[in-house]
Amino acid sequence: MTRTPTPRTATPRTPTPRTFLGRALPALLTGVFLLTLGGSPAVAAPAEPGPGTGAASGLVPGIARGPGADRQGLPDRALPPVGPWRTAVEMPLPEPAAGPPRHIEYVPPFEAVPDRAVPQPCSRSTGPAQRQAERYLGLTRDGRQSAADCAAIRTFQKRQHIEPASGFAGPVTGAVLRLLRAQEDPNRAGKCPERVERVVCVDLNRQIVWVQQDEEVIFQPVAMRSGQPTMETRTGTYRIYWRHKDHVSSLYNTPMPFAQFFDGGEALHGIYEDIYAPPGSHGCINLKWSDAKKLWDLLDKGDVVHIWGHRTAL
Repeated sequence: MTRTPTPRTATPRTPTPRTFLGRALPALLTGVFLLTLGGSPAVAAPAEPGPGTGAASGLVPGIARGPGADRQGLPDRALPPVGPWRTAVEMPLPEPAAGPPRHIEYVPPFEAVPDRAVPQPCSRSTGPAQRQAERYLGLTRDGRQSAADCAAIRTFQKRQHIEPASGFAGPVTGAVLRLLRAQEDPNRAGKCPERVERVVCVDLNRQIVWVQQDEEVIFQPVAMRSGQPTMETRTGTYRIYWRHKDHVSSLYNTPMPFAQFFDGGEALHGIYEDIYAPPGSHGCINLKWSDAKKLWDLLDKGDVVHIWGHRTAL
């Protein structure tokens, strides 16, 4: 822990303003400088990440995002799609860049790095997903960061393409852990109806999507991004009423690959940016491009979309 140097003890006589400033100011400046460079002490983390576990809580992107990395040109959720949808010759939308997607973790400001080439020391800070990481990775479940915890979390982050892989269990690491824990039995709580027809299950609490039919999961849970605050995705049961593989928003001229509309302007569709990038959509269910393509091949017009819960994190 970094301590702010204690100013020298004043002499018995009452100091003049000039004497006080001359003695105290250098010490105060030194303390501010040390706090800026120093680390943060480990603190206890909540049992699960909740509201404010992202940028709003003081965390920042661990690696600076490039221009346009978080573009939010998504359709107005209140308006159904209206043609014409393309102003030029009809052409397939581009595919995303090759290679596994990289997910930018949110970290304390003093642990952020300017780019991926900068070596990142192991984090000493306790993140909001610390207990989740400890439980999933089989670590000592005390809710506090340690050298062993950091090493294990760091290895997990590298395997999941979370950057910077500093061992800080931030909100993105927590979201990936929730997704992995849901793989075994996503509908354990029974929130999604089991029917003889296909049902797209959209869990806003965990920010995941899966498809089930006749009590069988036919499409394993994947990560998704729902509506941002004040533009939350509407809950309820709907049916896909229109699909457009190479859709482009007529309002924002923004690509919406594999769009499957189920309620007005709200649709399941792919995005090109990081699926965990805040603040969220304008009401649509955002999916990784590859996941949106798989759902396009699986689903059809008339399939059920059931949405419940409330988004509380990134």
